[in-house]
Amino acid sequence: MYKKHDYVEIELCVLTKDERAAQVPKDTKEVPLMLRTKGFLLEDGRINEEVSIMTATKRIVKGTLVEGNPFYKHTFGGFVYETQQIRSIIEAEAGNLDE
Repeated sequence: MYKKHDYVEIELCVLTKDERAAQVPKDTKEVPLMLRTKGFLLEDGRINEEVSIMTATKRIVKGTLVEGNPFYKHTFGGFVYETQQIRSIIEAEAGNLDE
Protein backbone atom coordinates (compact mmCIF):
# COMPACT_ATOMS: atom_id res chain seq x y z
CA MET A 1 0.00 0.00 0.00
CA TYR A 2 1.32 3.41 -0.93
CA LYS A 3 0.16 6.46 0.97
CA LYS A 4 -0.94 9.88 -0.20
CA HIS A 5 2.12 11.99 -1.16
CA ASP A 6 4.33 8.93 -1.87
CA TYR A 7 6.41 9.19 -5.05
CA VAL A 8 5.18 6.66 -7.61
CA GLU A 9 5.05 5.77 -11.29
CA ILE A 10 1.81 5.24 -13.18
CA GLU A 11 0.97 3.92 -16.62
CA LEU A 12 -1.90 4.83 -18.92
CA CYS A 13 -2.99 4.15 -22.46
CA VAL A 14 -2.66 7.21 -24.71
CA LEU A 15 -3.87 5.55 -27.92
CA THR A 16 -5.40 2.12 -28.44
CA LYS A 17 -4.00 0.07 -31.32
CA ASP A 18 -7.07 1.06 -33.37
CA GLU A 19 -6.36 4.76 -32.79
CA ARG A 20 -2.74 4.58 -33.98
CA ALA A 21 -1.82 6.56 -37.11
CA ALA A 22 -2.01 4.71 -40.42
CA GLN A 23 1.61 5.53 -41.35
CA VAL A 24 3.26 3.90 -38.33
CA PRO A 25 5.02 0.57 -38.95
CA LYS A 26 2.82 -2.53 -38.75
CA ASP A 27 4.48 -3.95 -35.62
CA THR A 28 4.03 -0.58 -33.89
CA LYS A 29 0.41 -0.31 -34.95
CA GLU A 30 -0.36 -3.69 -33.35
CA VAL A 31 0.19 -2.40 -29.80
CA PRO A 32 -1.30 0.52 -27.86
CA LEU A 33 0.74 3.65 -27.17
CA MET A 34 1.41 3.61 -23.44
CA LEU A 35 2.65 6.45 -21.22
CA ARG A 36 4.54 6.13 -17.97
CA THR A 37 4.97 9.13 -15.73
CA LYS A 38 6.02 9.82 -12.17
CA GLY A 39 4.54 11.98 -9.46
CA PHE A 40 3.07 12.19 -5.98
CA LEU A 41 -0.06 10.25 -5.04
CA LEU A 42 -3.17 12.28 -4.38
CA GLU A 43 -4.76 9.35 -2.48
CA ASP A 44 -3.66 6.02 -1.04
CA GLY A 45 -3.26 3.24 -3.60
CA ARG A 46 -1.97 -0.23 -4.37
CA ILE A 47 -0.10 -1.65 -7.35
CA ASN A 48 -2.46 -2.19 -10.34
CA GLU A 49 -5.09 0.17 -8.92
CA GLU A 50 -6.15 3.35 -10.71
CA VAL A 51 -4.80 6.41 -8.91
CA SER A 52 -4.21 10.11 -9.51
CA ILE A 53 -0.84 11.79 -9.17
CA MET A 54 0.53 15.30 -9.34
CA THR A 55 3.61 15.52 -11.57
CA ALA A 56 6.60 17.80 -11.08
CA THR A 57 4.96 20.24 -13.53
CA LYS A 58 1.78 20.28 -11.37
CA ARG A 59 -0.31 18.29 -13.84
CA ILE A 60 -2.83 15.87 -12.40
CA VAL A 61 -2.72 12.55 -14.23
CA LYS A 62 -4.82 9.43 -13.64
CA GLY A 63 -3.46 5.97 -14.42
CA THR A 64 -2.59 2.52 -13.11
CA LEU A 65 -0.04 2.43 -10.28
CA VAL A 66 2.91 0.34 -11.46
CA GLU A 67 5.74 1.17 -9.04
CA GLY A 68 6.44 2.92 -5.79
CA ASN A 69 9.59 4.98 -5.20
CA PRO A 70 10.74 4.62 -8.84
CA PHE A 71 14.35 5.19 -9.82
CA TYR A 72 16.38 5.20 -13.02
CA LYS A 73 17.49 1.68 -13.94
CA HIS A 74 19.31 2.36 -17.19
CA THR A 75 23.07 2.25 -17.57
CA PHE A 76 25.55 2.78 -20.34
CA GLY A 77 26.45 -0.90 -20.19
CA GLY A 78 29.48 -2.75 -18.94
CA PHE A 79 33.14 -2.08 -19.55
CA VAL A 80 34.19 -2.55 -23.18
CA TYR A 81 37.86 -3.47 -23.45
CA GLU A 82 38.13 -2.29 -27.08
CA THR A 83 37.25 1.29 -26.14
CA GLN A 84 40.17 1.36 -23.71
CA GLN A 85 42.47 0.13 -26.49
CA ILE A 86 41.20 2.86 -28.81
CA ARG A 87 41.73 5.47 -26.10
CA SER A 88 45.33 4.33 -25.66
CA ILE A 89 45.95 4.58 -29.41
CA ILE A 90 44.45 8.08 -29.59
CA GLU A 91 46.44 9.27 -26.58
CA ALA A 92 49.64 7.84 -28.05
CA GLU A 93 49.03 9.52 -31.41
CA ALA A 94 48.06 12.82 -29.76
CA GLY A 95 51.34 12.69 -27.83
CA ASN A 96 53.20 12.39 -31.15
CA LEU A 97 51.60 15.64 -32.36
CA ASP A 98 53.51 17.60 -29.73
CA GLU A 99 56.87 16.62 -31.20
